[in-house]
Amino acid sequence: MIPRILGLVTATVLLLPGIARAIDVQEVTSPGGIEAWLVEDDSIPFVAIDIWFNGGASLDAPGKRGAIHLMTGLLEEGAGDMDARAFAEAVEGLAASFEFDVYRDALTVSARMLTENREEAAELLRAALVSPRFDEDAVERVRGQVLSIIDGDARDPDEIGSETFNALAWGEHPYGSALEGTRESVGALTRDDLAEAHRAVLARDRVIVGAAGDITAEELGLLVDRILGELPETGAPMPGMAEYQLPPGTTVVDFPSPQSVALFGHEGIARDDPDFFPAFVLNQVLGGGNFRSRLMQEVRVERGLTYGVYSFLGLSEYGQTLGGRFSSSNELVAEAIEVIRAEWTDLAENGVTDEELEAAQRFLTGAYPLRFDGNGRIAGILAGMQADGMPVDYIATRNDRVDAVTAEDIRRVAARLLQPEDLHFVVVGHPEGLEPSN
Repeated sequence: MIPRILGLVTATVLLLPGIARAIDVQEVTSPGGIEAWLVEDDSIPFVAIDIWFNGGASLDAPGKRGAIHLMTGLLEEGAGDMDARAFAEAVEGLAASFEFDVYRDALTVSARMLTENREEAAELLRAALVSPRFDEDAVERVRGQVLSIIDGDARDPDEIGSETFNALAWGEHPYGSALEGTRESVGALTRDDLAEAHRAVLARDRVIVGAAGDITAEELGLLVDRILGELPETGAPMPGMAEYQLPPGTTVVDFPSPQSVALFGHEGIARDDPDFFPAFVLNQVLGGGNFRSRLMQEVRVERGLTYGVYSFLGLSEYGQTLGGRFSSSNELVAEAIEVIRAEWTDLAENGVTDEELEAAQRFLTGAYPLRFDGNGRIAGILAGMQADGMPVDYIATRNDRVDAVTAEDIRRVAARLLQPEDLHFVVVGHPEGLEPSN
């Protein structure tokens, strides 16, 4: 029987710095029906595979917050007939590497393996995903590590700010609580809870695969089926949309420190919104992370109110924000907030200058090729593109979409998206002259 593998090749031309070659993204369907995107590169006998499971930590069962996070930390702690030590030695002996991480919307697996050891490494990865052991000693060791993280976050003003903002913004939705869980919830998790968490998120109906390196489409299809074919067909239902609940105002969290940390924002824009690219460029002008942004110029350079301030588009699957963050000495926080509100208002009312638009586009298009600096990065980008619902030719068209944004587009979207009257600031510290509304 001939394996059913469909390879649709789209020539995605991207000249990497110092490497004049095109990236050809192939769409592959395995014999078992699992879809993957592949960039072949046989220049090095090595392959990188990124596997993402949609849903991530947001699929925790009610009352079991932190179960998927803890379960993810145990995937490399023994599988099949190998305990944690035997599994680690087997992976090391093949010069392979596996990384397991979990986020709000995805559990991710990054696998790196040599061509000569590919079959053996794939078998180890299959065992880790399909038959993790959850041995008692491993569970307690990793549980202790998680509890240490939770304790550290409780003393970290940045984490306190993020958790406070999320709790106020998203309420009872999973976005409203830390994916690590609490001391109480993590301490109460049983082995059965971990097995349930495993079934909830590791399923074939939510899997995404990106691969790059020394492997053909046919070989990848067979390898993917080998790694993932024994997982259950379906997992837990996806969470519903999160309702943004945070009204305008200021929340102050008391924290003994000579400086305060501030996190701010309001509702944002979805990745599939027709206005996303103007919003993307707008954010770069507003506070996208370099010294030419409005916020850096006005808050740091002109007034010296902070060492750094930035804005971001929060593009979570079930709820979006437009926000930012800065730190400042307690006596300067109130002034910094007023400057940020003023810049938010000015952009909303007046848009950007031609010079600002050109500089933002030049930065965004010039920096983009630097992301493709190895097969490991490429595999992750391919998985991320699929998770975001991007077309297979996105790499080829992305910079053109950025350059197509006009000043009029920015003005229109800024008036829609930037809502200075809706901003909420969560400040962790002892800010002076700042009246909380909470």
